[in-house]
Amino acid sequence: RCSCRRLGGGLVQAGDSLRLSCAASGRTFSVGAVGWFRQVPGKGRDFVAAMLWNGGGAYVDDPVKGRFTISRDNSENTVYLQMSSLKPEDTAIYSCAVKGGPFSRNAADYKYWGKGTLVTVSS
Repeated sequence: RCSCRRLGGGLVQAGDSLRLSCAASGRTFSVGAVGWFRQVPGKGRDFVAAMLWNGGGAYVDDPVKGRFTISRDNSENTVYLQMSSLKPEDTAIYSCAVKGGPFSRNAADYKYWGKGTLVTVSS
């Protein structure tokens, strides 16, 4: 299982930073990868970033590359999505998910999803 938490306010201004956390629990030995996705109303989930559960293979998608980073705290079984220089177009519901095996950009490949958290970026 995984739970998604937002550290900091959900409503921020353009240029602000925000960090999201994704804590895995239960059978974490079966987790291969953690992914972050975002979704706006009426659209499907867009891939944002992912990394292998062992801490390697971090990948950030092009639209947010250079502004978002993904990292893991091994001691807390938590993966973080650090978002900086936020833009209004980053407004979405952000969710984390876990899967076995290597990470994927396809949301359908992920088995367990955390509850999404709304991030709103005002201009």
